[in-house]
Amino acid sequence: MELELRGGGFLLTEVSPDQVYVREELNEDHKQLKRMAHNFMTKEVAPKIEEMEEQKDGVVREFMRQAGELGLLGLEVPEQFGGLDMDKASTVVVGEEVPRGGSFAVSYAAHTGIGSLPIVYFGTPEQKAKYLPGLADGSKIAAYCLTEPGSGSDALGAKTTAVLNAEGTHYRLNGTKQFITNAGFADIFLVYAKVDGKMTNFIVEREMPGLSFGPEEQKMGIKGSSTRQVILEDVMVPVENVVGELGRGHVVAFNILNVGRFKLAAAAMGAVHTVIETSLKYASERKQFGTALNAFGAIQSKVAEMATRTYMAESVVYRTAGLMQAGFHGLDLTGDCRKEAGKALEEYAVECSLNKVYASEVLDYVVDEGVQIHGGYGFIKEYPIERMYRDSRINRLFEGTNEINRLLVPGTLLKRAMTGELPLLQAAAAVSKDLISAGMGGQAEGLEALNQMTQKAKKLCLMAAGLAAQNVGMALQENQYVLTGMAEMVLQVYAMESGVLRAQKVQTMDVSEEHKAFVEKAATLGAYTAFNILEQQAKEVLCAVEKGDALNTVLAGMRKLVRRPNVDMIGLRQEISKYIIEKEGYPVNY
Repeated sequence: MELELRGGGFLLTEVSPDQVYVREELNEDHKQLKRMAHNFMTKEVAPKIEEMEEQKDGVVREFMRQAGELGLLGLEVPEQFGGLDMDKASTVVVGEEVPRGGSFAVSYAAHTGIGSLPIVYFGTPEQKAKYLPGLADGSKIAAYCLTEPGSGSDALGAKTTAVLNAEGTHYRLNGTKQFITNAGFADIFLVYAKVDGKMTNFIVEREMPGLSFGPEEQKMGIKGSSTRQVILEDVMVPVENVVGELGRGHVVAFNILNVGRFKLAAAAMGAVHTVIETSLKYASERKQFGTALNAFGAIQSKVAEMATRTYMAESVVYRTAGLMQAGFHGLDLTGDCRKEAGKALEEYAVECSLNKVYASEVLDYVVDEGVQIHGGYGFIKEYPIERMYRDSRINRLFEGTNEINRLLVPGTLLKRAMTGELPLLQAAAAVSKDLISAGMGGQAEGLEALNQMTQKAKKLCLMAAGLAAQNVGMALQENQYVLTGMAEMVLQVYAMESGVLRAQKVQTMDVSEEHKAFVEKAATLGAYTAFNILEQQAKEVLCAVEKGDALNTVLAGMRKLVRRPNVDMIGLRQEISKYIIEKEGYPVNY
């Protein structure tokens, strides 16, 4: 596998535009699928959001059935088992539309992602034949049961047990699972329990004796989704319902969470589109001092920043979709592919965590600004932005908190460096050596200047990571202050490069000149914003791991890397906001 295509490999090599997948490459099949999902969500689901919020019995389940009829539940299920077997970009375009139905998106994501995919990727052919057709057509709904009252991020600290009976035919499961989405109406539960202290995944059916449920949780947001405890008291589960390998349920759990994080990012991105549309509509109709809100510079600046962060987030998500699609190329999901699937999912653990963190935080920023644009009305239930604000908050907790995901990034990269999978430390040493004698180099313009900035950003990230590993040693894995700083640098590099490469690629594509201009401006504003954050984080990390004269030498080298051409960021915001306001929303191709 080429270095760039290795998970985390983007840090160590210069990536070309033709190596990344971008939104503008969506084909007509993708667009048709997106239009179908859009129509279903806006015409069927969205009008019933209030009924779902009140948890009117049967509403969500009926919409899940309809989604199954349309094929929206089986996008990643092989055709042999009733699915459509579509690519990762297809899951993104649908994932973007589902949030238009409010918290229905949560039920949908829990079912199609972490609920069904353990069987798709790790199930036996017999399990796939038995369960996937129903999961694909909506006659069966899935739930994922990992979290417990005493173990959230510490999933391996779970207490639920599974004991084999004397006959060797069934496992007896006992324990309680907490915060389980779809628990109120799911038919199939992917339950994680310990066999002789080792995590194992089981398929548990609702009708099995001993399975019961707590009351619905009264949540801050996503009120239309079902969230309950799942209680197992001597539930007898057949041995053939073990998913993956006995005692290796953590492989299933963590790898499924990887793809779940990627899918969550797509949904967050879709929610952002809706928030921007809603906010722009209000800003065009609401007048203050005799002038529409969208005519004020302070509001326009917010719109520009909202649109730019959205551009960067979708650049990250579509790039990752391309990587994951390439990683799954040639994988036969109809048979026993658990080892190959596990490797493919694990490969991009870093990128999936980056997707989840970046997109969920972009959504939280955008919806917060959406409320601000609405002013006092944004705090009133009558206006949809109030619900959007509450619903967005869960995304930084779902699929592992953003803090846990940030820590996973440097932890995974350093682990791969130690095992020789990624020459991370060698690259960091080379950067430090080069900085001693390196000159300024020529100053490019336009997108090429952004590309040069990206390469400098990578070097800065590598320099900080290398010095941290060298000076702190094994204690680094316990220093979460430094690790989170390193994670933020990697996050900004990935977003920055994704946005720049997309803009470079778009310039060669058959798209409108106004769209080419928009992506170049958004990439420029996004890249400079990312570099500013990166510079601050790098300085904090370096000051934490170096002292005295050595620190002064390192900071002198850093100053060479952070030099960059000046740009009129205010002017960019003015031009971006003008374009977005004219379009009455973020530009999305249907």
